[in-house]
Amino acid sequence: MRNLKDGIRSLVKIDFYGHVHKYFRGTDADKRAENEAYVLKVLEERNCPNVPRLLEYTAEENYIVTTNCGSPTPNITRKKSDYLYAQLKENYGVIHDDPEPRNITYDENMGEFCIIDFELATVIQDFKA
Repeated sequence: MRNLKDGIRSLVKIDFYGHVHKYFRGTDADKRAENEAYVLKVLEERNCPNVPRLLEYTAEENYIVTTNCGSPTPNITRKKSDYLYAQLKENYGVIHDDPEPRNITYDENMGEFCIIDFELATVIQDFKA
């Protein structure tokens, strides 16, 4: 597996099949891993197309595996990323608590921008689409 990110809060690798393996580290790693798995499940249930799909979650290891959502978009504008985060909240009832352009990717296969890194996100419980 090839390293994508090796930081204080996580180690992220990509495997031969393009799946993303995220090992949570540091403060509240267990809570952040559990939350990201939960949020991704909710987004799948709510049919959100432009986020990773959770493939595996191992609580004992603070580890998740997701589908790949493309490549970083270093030139995305703040206006565009703000729009994507607003759509996430408005259409799918999830508030991304780190709404930065760095958490936006572009998936060439889907032909659209995607949102990643939901470890600090909040699900609106009484959301109605």
